[in-house]
Amino acid sequence: MLDALFTAATTDTTMTLTHALLTIIVSFLLGGIISMTYMKTSRQAYSQNFALTMILIPSIIAIIILLIGNNVARAFSLAGAFSIIRFRSAPGDPKDIAYVLFTMATGLACGVGMFGYAVLFTFILCALMIVLHKLQFGAKRSTQKLLKITVPEDLGYEEAFHEVFENFQVSHELKKVKTTELGSLFELVYTITMNPAVSQKDFIDALRCRNGNLNITLSMSPEASDY
Repeated sequence: MLDALFTAATTDTTMTLTHALLTIIVSFLLGGIISMTYMKTSRQAYSQNFALTMILIPSIIAIIILLIGNNVARAFSLAGAFSIIRFRSAPGDPKDIAYVLFTMATGLACGVGMFGYAVLFTFILCALMIVLHKLQFGAKRSTQKLLKITVPEDLGYEEAFHEVFENFQVSHELKKVKTTELGSLFELVYTITMNPAVSQKDFIDALRCRNGNLNITLSMSPEASDY
């Protein structure tokens, strides 16, 4: 029975209305499953347009495959037509590219009539993505940030915050020192690496007790601002 499920659809190469509708429906449903998996496993904000696009890509690819069939001339014609398309922007996240290829492969499988394989691969890969997301595979245990501290001119800044960094287990490197307010204040620029479990508020409060409650800026990444 399983062999028939995975091979019966590939033996019939004649496109009928029933086969075409089944192909579109199956590819659309699988695209929806992939899109929901993407939204479930995204650690950052995602575009609604991208999530909707992933639902449509398998159906579009499946329709293209149905239209091409075994006609080589038609395949070259479609390739020429699609070569003039220019995308406005490429996905910024490498995972987004992987999901695009995932949806294209699903649409290709549906287009050639391999519905069983399309369903099988979709469920396996979606389950794998969810498991890797739950395990936080590849997640950084510490994050690097940019820290700017304003101190009065009479404060010995070289060792003023050393105890705070040690108490919160924050590795640090002083990158830049400059004067502000006509030389009455110093601005220190550090790159720091801290564990995500460390409370940023408690860390900043401890620094405020050392710099006289002057300005402190903690950026989420060292690239957020040029020193």
